[in-house]
Amino acid sequence: MTELLLKGGRVIDPATDLDRTGDVLVRDGVIVALSDTPLPPAEDTFDCEGCIVSPGLIDIHVHFRDPDESGHHQETIASGSAAAAAGGFTTVCCMPNTTPAADCRSVIDAIKHRATVAGLTRVFPVACGTIDRRGEVLAPILELVEAGAVAISDDGDGIADSDMMKRILSLVAASDSVFMQHCQDPTLTSGAAMNAGPLATRLGLGGWPREAEELMLRRDLTLNRSIAARYHAQHLSVAESVIALREAREAGQPVTGEASPHHLLLTEDACSDWNTLAKVNPPLRTAADVQAIKTGIADGTITVLATDHAPHPAQSKETDFASAAFGMVGLECALPLYREALIDGGVIDWATMLAMMTCEPAAVAGLDRLGLGRLEIGTPADLTIIDPDAEWIIDPATFHSAGRNCPFAGRKVRGRAIATIIDGHFTSRQIGPAVEGRAVVR
Repeated sequence: MTELLLKGGRVIDPATDLDRTGDVLVRDGVIVALSDTPLPPAEDTFDCEGCIVSPGLIDIHVHFRDPDESGHHQETIASGSAAAAAGGFTTVCCMPNTTPAADCRSVIDAIKHRATVAGLTRVFPVACGTIDRRGEVLAPILELVEAGAVAISDDGDGIADSDMMKRILSLVAASDSVFMQHCQDPTLTSGAAMNAGPLATRLGLGGWPREAEELMLRRDLTLNRSIAARYHAQHLSVAESVIALREAREAGQPVTGEASPHHLLLTEDACSDWNTLAKVNPPLRTAADVQAIKTGIADGTITVLATDHAPHPAQSKETDFASAAFGMVGLECALPLYREALIDGGVIDWATMLAMMTCEPAAVAGLDRLGLGRLEIGTPADLTIIDPDAEWIIDPATFHSAGRNCPFAGRKVRGRAIATIIDGHFTSRQIGPAVEGRAVVR
């Protein structure tokens, strides 16, 4: 029998509206006691005074690109899992843009095996909606869900064909899964590199119209009215998409949406001087769009925070803007960036933000059925310990991820996951002034 006592922290479980100072006792990987009075010392004790004890953080939108027979990427499930653990994440969902694509049982099995070997983070695969994500031939969705895929998506590309989208939604509904859509009409974005507008014109770059996102989202929501599949809109970037999602939710559709750190803190101005680190898909938009996304979070339209962690080798970014790869890494610095945008910005409080990083994403991907995203007696002891006041400077050179493509390098931030725990075992503990005196006492 092994025991771990997390002592004297602010224990927040958004799923049960728990928010109080107290102790958490873990025995053999399961939470066995929650107490607002001190518990007797355990085999291991971790001092959480001044810190938040939360359910393990969950990110349902990451790119680990493993397997990768192309050799174009450096991130693996092992390095990505280490990055996730360092950022406080106990669970992630991997997008299917692997090589080969996650469109068959053997690739799903390979991802699950590699995740087990890595062991630092729970990694759940998301499978393709179409073969090789080409949008032409339907993938064996029912078989992929049975094999362990927690969601279906062609992320990196949207499903352009309406009839194909309708068939996918029907199969997703039949399998009680969820479809995660990358909302992008490809006919409007050929050659596009950044948000369409005066800045793109001045920089001589192809403009990415905002309609490309809204049109696909509204089409999907229209198709889904009679199907009622669970549908999740990824990385929303424009105000019109927030409006469309709000209308669908008010009409009773089982639809959700997510926001990413960069779409909450950066605008297209970050692309000035052809800064390729700010090149993402969908692109950074305007200050008005940032505000609309925050409003959507405040009123409950957007319920999930997800990084869209997208590592690339240096050479993919160290080129001209038009040729540079889309994407940025986010797992290791997401927590303080969310804090800056949402808590310091007065949009929501800690409990609401943690709900968007725990029980809400768990519900979208069906992970709540496994007891994940909650901090209750009898559930797996997946926990994140957060020092909300730890100040540090983001330095991509120290990242565990193989990717260093982060536009927030050098930014001073506040808030850090100082320990990450899965099944009662530490998978990450930060070392440094922010956590002095918080080592495990034996």
